[in-house]
Amino acid sequence: MKLSNQKNENIASTQEEDAPIRFMRRKEVQAKTGLGASTIYALMDKGKFPRAVNLTDRCVAWIESEIDQWVAERIAARTASLSEV
Repeated sequence: MKLSNQKNENIASTQEEDAPIRFMRRKEVQAKTGLGASTIYALMDKGKFPRAVNLTDRCVAWIESEIDQWVAERIAARTASLSEV
C-alpha cells in the first residue's frame, strides 16, 4: 500500500518530533562543531553554546538536537551575512 506524499510528510514530521533524546559526549560534539574543548566551555560560560547535561558526577553530555540547532544557527547567520553584501 502506497501512502500519498502528504501522508509521508506527516509521518516523517511525527517521527522527528517523537525521536528519542540522544546524548553526545564531548569528543563527538567537538567533531560535529569543529570547536575545541576550551572553546566549547568558554562559549557555554557566555551563554552562546548549549549547556551540557550532567549524567553523573564526572560525566556530562550534550543533547544532539541542541547541538544540531546551534550548528544550523551558525549556517543561517552566515547565509544572512552573505545576502547583505
